[in-house]
Amino acid sequence: MSEVEVVDKESGMNVKRDGLSMGEIVFRGGCLMLGYLKDPMGTSKCLKENGWFYTRDVGVIHPDGYLEIKDQSKDVIISGGENWSSVEVDSVLYTHPEINEAAVVTRPDEFWGETPCAFVSLKGSSKKPSEKEIMEFCRARLAHYMVPKTVVFKDELPKTSTGKIQKFELRQAKAMGSPRAPSRM
Repeated sequence: MSEVEVVDKESGMNVKRDGLSMGEIVFRGGCLMLGYLKDPMGTSKCLKENGWFYTRDVGVIHPDGYLEIKDQSKDVIISGGENWSSVEVDSVLYTHPEINEAAVVTRPDEFWGETPCAFVSLKGSSKKPSEKEIMEFCRARLAHYMVPKTVVFKDELPKTSTGKIQKFELRQAKAMGSPRAPSRM
């Protein structure tokens, strides 16, 4: 029999089953691997504490036991003390009528720690939204801290041979540095 839990990354304790408290998804059971072949370092990073496999995926558990996968831990954005999934912003960007592809990654920010950076490719129409227009579109649909502070336009986003967007290539946003210095209040 296999077990699945969502645990707090720091404490290792189970998160509340409220559908809101995010944590790392872990598995344990007879159907899991014993480790990575000839990779003891990789094995030690993911297999911990009594056979629990740490997936590096972030999720929530609902009161009825339903597990909802939110994102990969490396794509979680921590901005001003709030932890949230980049997939939520991706989903809103895909509803924009002129956006063909979208992916959100973190960008360092001197004041907030990290802010969302959106990479988008546009549809072939003559209407080309500006960075400001895309930010306003997101602001009307998301909490303000989730709105991308930077929008990068690309002809096409990098993809795998199966068509999945390669976010690891877009993480170049970290090399872009902070978009601004901290504000003085």
